[in-house]
Amino acid sequence: MAKTLSQLVEQIKVNVPHFDSETAAVLRNKDNGLLIDVREPTEHEESSVPGAINIPRGVLEMKVLALEPDFSRPIYLHCASAVRAALSAEQLHRIGYTHVYVITGDLQSIIQAHS
Repeated sequence: MAKTLSQLVEQIKVNVPHFDSETAAVLRNKDNGLLIDVREPTEHEESSVPGAINIPRGVLEMKVLALEPDFSRPIYLHCASAVRAALSAEQLHRIGYTHVYVITGDLQSIIQAHS
């Protein structure tokens, strides 16, 4: 049976931790996690989180291996609504990354927390 996008995201939440922007910022500072913005380059250029690397969801699996060969390094993903981040997190989990997290909240709260 086909699932809606919201059903799929809810299922991903069971396996991939989601943190609000403040909690994610604290954790990332402690564990030196990699912050990836999975939005499109034009979105990233308009407004971006300090320290975030932009790798759009469509090419994430192809580029992340070269960027981060350590499968145990924490990776924090964000987008504008946490949907693309959740879908990206699931893919990174599938290829073997063990500490993948989704940052929730609106973009401004993520920017403020990580500044």
